[in-house]
Amino acid sequence: MTYVITQSCCNDASCVEVCPVDCIHPGPDEPGFGAAEMLYIHPDECIDCGACEDACPVNAIFPDYEVPDAFAPYVDINAAFFEFTGEQDEPVPLPPPGAKIPGGPLKVAVVGAGPAGWYVAEELAATRRCDVEITVIDRLATPYGLVRYGVAPDHLDTKEIVSGFAKTARHRRVRTRYNVEIGRDVTHEELLGAHHAVVYTTGAGEGRSLGLPGEELPGSTSAAELVGWYNGHPDRAALSFPLAHERAVIIGNGNVALDLARLLLADEEALQASDLAPAALSALAASGIREVVVTARRGAEHAAFTSPELRALADDPHLDVVVDEADLGSLPTEADLTERDAGTFAAMQKADLLRDLAARPRTDADKRLVLRFGLTPTEILGSDTVAGVRFDTGEEIEAGLVVRATGYRSAGVAGVPSEEGSGRFPHEAGRVTGSRATYTAGWAKRGPSGVIGTNRACAAETVRTLLDDYAAGSLAEPTGEPLDDLLAARGVVVVDQTGWNTLDTHERESGKEIGRPRAKVTDREEQVRIAALARV
Repeated sequence: MTYVITQSCCNDASCVEVCPVDCIHPGPDEPGFGAAEMLYIHPDECIDCGACEDACPVNAIFPDYEVPDAFAPYVDINAAFFEFTGEQDEPVPLPPPGAKIPGGPLKVAVVGAGPAGWYVAEELAATRRCDVEITVIDRLATPYGLVRYGVAPDHLDTKEIVSGFAKTARHRRVRTRYNVEIGRDVTHEELLGAHHAVVYTTGAGEGRSLGLPGEELPGSTSAAELVGWYNGHPDRAALSFPLAHERAVIIGNGNVALDLARLLLADEEALQASDLAPAALSALAASGIREVVVTARRGAEHAAFTSPELRALADDPHLDVVVDEADLGSLPTEADLTERDAGTFAAMQKADLLRDLAARPRTDADKRLVLRFGLTPTEILGSDTVAGVRFDTGEEIEAGLVVRATGYRSAGVAGVPSEEGSGRFPHEAGRVTGSRATYTAGWAKRGPSGVIGTNRACAAETVRTLLDDYAAGSLAEPTGEPLDDLLAARGVVVVDQTGWNTLDTHERESGKEIGRPRAKVTDREEQVRIAALARV
């Protein structure tokens, strides 16, 4: 018997750390890790100990005899990875942890309670080099950032990763301060005055504009707005979108684009089983959309989605996935390959899946997903509202909703240098350039790339840099007013982890009453009110 990693793998690599025989690849210290769509278990080397299954934060690992039918292809996919890549590369040695640092405690503020922030907190809490006091801060009244407000609401297994973050929040070295915004409630300099260092893990939550004529029309929106709306983000929960037209067009073909397509085409039963925000559930259940066209500027060989995301759609019996064989001429074949590594394995998985889809006969499913390639949009059509999209080929596709899923940008923080356009913080190994004792991790550091688990290695690099700077005496002792004193003096209503647990329980119990995983509270003031019940 062997264990098998399946679709919801988050690349967190917790399984790699606990495997006693090193049969899970590629690991974070291996060259192929950054290009891998997921991790894989070698079927001939697995000793059936089950340690990986227990460690997986997203329930993606199963014994081969218990793999759900929907994930059955992954038994062969895990084996195929090793047949394709052969002997695994030697890991790149990690830097030594460094000597113990006298003095302390080291006081660090982590701004942003999404995955990157929690991985930073986890690394700091686990260090043996010095004592550490960690304060995790978020401008929202709720933690978990991307997991709560970005991960698709029907990907409930992926959302289970927060159980590990909650464990970190309970660590004796960690405290939490939610509903606190840097720049509104306290300045960057004031935060630095209360800590040795500040780490910004504020993500990338703003949609990119394409600068197209007609982009301002009602019915033209960004993925950031639509995703925030259906996930109940307090800043976007009150938005509305035209869903009466039978067709929507998505510009861009990354995993976010496929998530959007799946949710726009989902039936009411699937929507009810998700943790979709209540208003979005009502709107999508009544939607008239029957076809979503996902378009990409480049050819199929450059498709940005991962094969697990497309495979889930391809296996949906209620959906007809349409790919034109004429668009696939540039896809690679094994004969074209000069390397056989994790990156080329991912490319071949996508290529084979796209070819299989193109060869399938059309089905009688009542909803349809169309993948198009080589189309660059030149104009959003319409007068008072969106009517369609014109492309550089002269083709026009009629639609009532057009979504730009072409990337995200970071918002930046007042008083901290950021790059023009992307909003990212310029850095060297996580140390923000041009700002003392300031660090960054996650999307705010490297841009919107990778999956949730990618942030773990990213955070580890930043923490190594921070601790080395502290050991070198580069971080000044905090001499400013303590953060809690500043917030109390300004009347800021702070939500801590106990308050969040109260809100979380409220949402789960409310959801149970109506047969749903949770009923999200989307109004910020109401979130704070419910969280405050923890103090009653």
